[in-house]
Amino acid sequence: MKILVAIKQVPMRDSQLRIAPSARWIDEDALNFEINEPDAYALEEALQLKEKHGGEVVVLCAGPERAGQTIREALAKGADRAIHLELDLNSLDTLGMARLLAHACAAEKADLILTGLQSDDLGSGQTGVVMAELMGVAHSTIIMQVEVNGSTLRVKRELENGWFQHIEMPLPAVLTIQSGLNKLRYATLMGIKKAKNKEVKKLTATELGGMPAAVVWTDKIYAPHKSKQSQIFEGDAKTAATQLVEKLKFEARVF
Repeated sequence: MKILVAIKQVPMRDSQLRIAPSARWIDEDALNFEINEPDAYALEEALQLKEKHGGEVVVLCAGPERAGQTIREALAKGADRAIHLELDLNSLDTLGMARLLAHACAAEKADLILTGLQSDDLGSGQTGVVMAELMGVAHSTIIMQVEVNGSTLRVKRELENGWFQHIEMPLPAVLTIQSGLNKLRYATLMGIKKAKNKEVKKLTATELGGMPAAVVWTDKIYAPHKSKQSQIFEGDAKTAATQLVEKLKFEARVF
């Protein structure tokens, strides 16, 4: 069984973010980076499926040269080899990224493709779904459990208010994994040593048919405007309380 896991390198969660001079993204020069948390859970699920059913786990990561650090971490945890799409992520929208990833996946002919539910930086939650549509394969999202039965899958999806949905679907398929599915493993010293000799295939957008034109782009990002406003209610306590409830209900909409 060949499992392909799409991972992304994102700024560390405790990073101090500053807006770049262009105002179209954050300034990445002084940031530290790590694997996107939902993608880490997707990788862990792939490794556990490999331990149960055998096969191969291939990591697919798009990003600049620095993403190689995240790729090596995934290899140290147990992935067999990796594919690095060397490109500038800021020039792509979700559709463009999904197109490049789908092209890379098609050549691998994987039985199962796993992604994180969403990225910690953009959080669109659409890349895996769009990949599946472009590849013409079955997909399911917000996955909490995966069972492989020959040429089919049985998955457990998280819905709302504590409800879950169980679905049977054919392979090949694309699944987006929810955080918390499994306990994440650490890379062992032996795993780190082995990772140095594992294959990392580097591809460019040109080799995948060229950089797709963006149909959605960010015009400007900015910090939320902070303001304080006070209002004094006139009258006795009952009248003031009535006015306060109306403000909370119809303006603040807390009810």
